[in-house]
Amino acid sequence: MVAVEMEERNREQVLRQQVDIDDRGRAKNMEKLVCDSSVDYKGKIPLRAKTGGWKAALFIIAIEFSERLSYFGIASSLIIYLTQVIHQDIKTAAKSANYWIGVTTLMPLFGGFLADAYLGRFSTVVFSTVIYLMGLILMTMSRLIPSLRPCSAEVCHQTRQIHVVMFFTAIYLISIGTGGHKPSLESFGADQFDDDDAEERKQKMSYFNWWTTGICSGLLIGVTVIVYMQDHIGWGIADVMLTVIMAVSLLIFLFGRPFYRYRKPAGNPLTPLVQVVIAAIAKRNLPYPLSTAELYEVLESQHIHGRFLCHTNKFKFLDRAAILEDKETPVKKQSPWRLATVTQVEEMKLILNMIPIWLLALPFGICVAQTATFFIKQGTMLDLKFTHHFTLPPASIYSMAAIGIIICVTIYDRILEPSVRKSTGNERGIKILQRIGIGMIFSIMTMSIAALVERKRLNLAQKDPTKGSLSMSVFWLVPQFLLIGFGDGFTLVGLQEYFYDQVPDSMRSLGIALYLSVIGAANFLSSLLITIVDHVTTKTGKSWFGKDLNSSHLDYFYWLLAALTAGNLCVYVFVARRYSYKSVQVKPTMAMTDCYQGDAPESMA
Repeated sequence: MVAVEMEERNREQVLRQQVDIDDRGRAKNMEKLVCDSSVDYKGKIPLRAKTGGWKAALFIIAIEFSERLSYFGIASSLIIYLTQVIHQDIKTAAKSANYWIGVTTLMPLFGGFLADAYLGRFSTVVFSTVIYLMGLILMTMSRLIPSLRPCSAEVCHQTRQIHVVMFFTAIYLISIGTGGHKPSLESFGADQFDDDDAEERKQKMSYFNWWTTGICSGLLIGVTVIVYMQDHIGWGIADVMLTVIMAVSLLIFLFGRPFYRYRKPAGNPLTPLVQVVIAAIAKRNLPYPLSTAELYEVLESQHIHGRFLCHTNKFKFLDRAAILEDKETPVKKQSPWRLATVTQVEEMKLILNMIPIWLLALPFGICVAQTATFFIKQGTMLDLKFTHHFTLPPASIYSMAAIGIIICVTIYDRILEPSVRKSTGNERGIKILQRIGIGMIFSIMTMSIAALVERKRLNLAQKDPTKGSLSMSVFWLVPQFLLIGFGDGFTLVGLQEYFYDQVPDSMRSLGIALYLSVIGAANFLSSLLITIVDHVTTKTGKSWFGKDLNSSHLDYFYWLLAALTAGNLCVYVFVARRYSYKSVQVKPTMAMTDCYQGDAPESMA
């Protein structure tokens, strides 16, 4: 009997060991797969070792480099082209440039929606890049084909109307292409990193820094090499170069197709948000439940897209949308317009939380808008000699902003973030809203220094009306460009990460579009502010915006922006200190526990 019992015990022990081995084997296999609802190019669950990560992100950053090279090659010299070739006055040219930049950065709201809801991010990138190429080809034609050129002479005194139409059609086609390209590509790149894997989550935080570095590298070449070609070789040849580079980068992007992780479009992401509002209004008279555990949430097995969110106490009115008022009818048969899940309610709260941050980022965007208009135009009034034999194109001074961003992002990613991470225990080092706030401080410094430099330039112009300010070197503008670059490295990168991370999982392309819309709306506000200031100052005496810079008072305008931004920063600190981040369940269960936040409650202190 003893021998039999010993044999049975041994058999049970062997079976338990076998089960443990099988469980470990399954766990090991699961570690090899990416289980975040993404698929590979064949529609299967992707293997971690063969897809995503930096091997995929590098293809994505490469095409973004080319797109930014084209964009800044056009944008940085746009005001010069509008004033010198199309012969618009300084005020009209600044408005035209602001409108174009505004449309270009607001179009991603539409493109991001299409990507999230219907087309998917990869397809949207491909289609929008083709439209972008069409714009570049049309612009090239308008500058090379004799009948479409500004005029038949070398120096144009009156531009042909056909050229103006073709030129503006081309740049607005580029706006449409950017509308799909920008939000889809950046979020597609971030999708290559798994939030549920600790190592890939850290890589994603670095991704936004190096994404910005790729943008700035394109910007740097765009405002130096491309602008030099426009000035010394010809606008048409520069356009040919941009078109070829963009076409080659599209082929490189397509070559990386087997390495990408894809997210299937989840349908209209706005519908569940509207359903939450309508359900909450319909059940406004119901008593609030004694416990949040009574609020409705689906089972893990029924949850297809995104992650479960934990209940928060903000906007408690919306919680009524998740109250089960008819407990006898099966949940599946109840209308989604009368019953929402806790996760859907919390997604609506996330959007409401973002509105103040979006609004408070606008003054920073207005400061950034000056770099591509008035800052560049200031450069045309200064001594552009780099050496006795080499003269800088005016738009090339914009490269200082790119250098500032690259310096800032590199120091932040390699020195600041790792050291602060060790001392605070926060994965990001400093919190997202703190990073954004630091950049706003740099924008105040930028506008203050810009005002002082412009005052010095005006004094020189008044002392010697014949020579003007040509005795003053263009390198006096370097500090203001570097400082706005440092500000971009904090605020713009922080806004990218904030809007990608804090939106509902099904709206991440729209999240990037919201970040871009800050710059777009800020450009329109900049044009509106110019109009208001011009109207008010004309009535009270002399307008701050004359026919040229020497008869204007940009220094006053810069001081006004510095004051507005400083006041806005005070309100931003107040809001940021009370902000609570997205709260995600580590393990989806019916209980509203085991939650983590992207950052702890914010402190700007």
